[in-house]
Amino acid sequence: MSALGFVGIAIILLIGFLMLSIPLPYCFAGALGFLVLTCGVSMKSLMLYSFTQCTGTVLLASPLFILAGHYMSGSGIASRLLDLCDAFIGHIKGGLGAVSVITCAVIGAISGSGFTGVAATGPVMIPRMVEQGYPRGYATALVTVSSVLGLLIPPSGIMIIYGWVTGTSILAAFLSTVGPGVAVTLLFCIINFIECRNFDLKIMEPLHGKEKIKLIGDSGYRAIPALLMPVIILGGIYGGVFTPTEAAAVAAVYAIPVGLFVYRSMKVRDIKDLTFSAMNSIGAIMVMIFVCLMLAQVLVMLKVPQAIVALIFDLTSNKYLILLIVNIFLFIVGMIVNDTTGMLICAPLLLPLMTEIGVSTTQFAAIMGVNLAMGGVTPPYASILYLGMRIGECRFDEILKPTLKLLFFGYLPVVLLTSFVPALSEWLPAVLGY
Repeated sequence: MSALGFVGIAIILLIGFLMLSIPLPYCFAGALGFLVLTCGVSMKSLMLYSFTQCTGTVLLASPLFILAGHYMSGSGIASRLLDLCDAFIGHIKGGLGAVSVITCAVIGAISGSGFTGVAATGPVMIPRMVEQGYPRGYATALVTVSSVLGLLIPPSGIMIIYGWVTGTSILAAFLSTVGPGVAVTLLFCIINFIECRNFDLKIMEPLHGKEKIKLIGDSGYRAIPALLMPVIILGGIYGGVFTPTEAAAVAAVYAIPVGLFVYRSMKVRDIKDLTFSAMNSIGAIMVMIFVCLMLAQVLVMLKVPQAIVALIFDLTSNKYLILLIVNIFLFIVGMIVNDTTGMLICAPLLLPLMTEIGVSTTQFAAIMGVNLAMGGVTPPYASILYLGMRIGECRFDEILKPTLKLLFFGYLPVVLLTSFVPALSEWLPAVLGY
């Protein structure tokens, strides 16, 4: 049997392990072990390769942003940002829903994680929306689906991984998803206002003159420390003051005094619990990265990327049909594995194909980002969706319909625009010289 035949069997084994709900690292380790045994690949060289890759300073940014996200979720930053947005549009019917979308986008600019968005915003936002008259399933769906903006609004954790495995500028990868992220935010807000016409909402009385100015001033003053966080991080990165890895460390350090001394939403003993929780997440992710790197290297050694290029070109040489096939493939991958795993496996596999059809590495970063983010809230994997259900205390049948509406009318159009309109992802990196 050829090497590609063994790869096919390994993929079947991987899918079987996933269907049995075996933890993801073990699923990929099983497929890796099969290929090592059948294809004569040196395990020692694979482990040395993965260890070398994992000890680089670039990858350190990802766990540091996860740590910063956990500190941020306990510091009270999310609730202050929410109050500020609410002061501007809280009196408009549907305004609270738009506030949740915008807050998730801002939280994403701080933490780079979809999990942090729903964990930090959900406990505050969902009960407030339900109290105002939003159906619980809709409120949970809106906050949960909006939390994937954390994977698009820089700094994004998966864009760090993309830049690392493809050799692309991480700053260019960050900037590539800004256009799609803003487009998704606007579409979610529009869909929310349309949906809210059918809800009997209790909105706050509109304020005028001095009362309005006072509310905005008070909320803005309290939100200054929270707003400074993305300004420091993003301004420092794009201003050349520090690298993304250093920015992640600054974010983690900054969140602690804000939570302890400014907002007083966090106690000293909470730091230990938040750190322990972050370490659990980081440990699981690093094990996943280590195993996936070995599996990806085996696929490269067996010339699977070249085989994929040849196979797709045998089907069609039309650039737009190839992009459509790639989008469907990435969406399916996002449905069965998490975004980090999908990025580690698919970016090196598909990059030769994208280069062959003239898609830039910057546009490909955005294509991968929007597809894998959408997969995070699409069953069966849908880890972010299930977390949102737990936080929102709602059933799957309650959240499913509004989630599908948001994805179909708000997210899918942006996926297609990102793939077929390169300017959406390339204009900002080009303007800023990346």
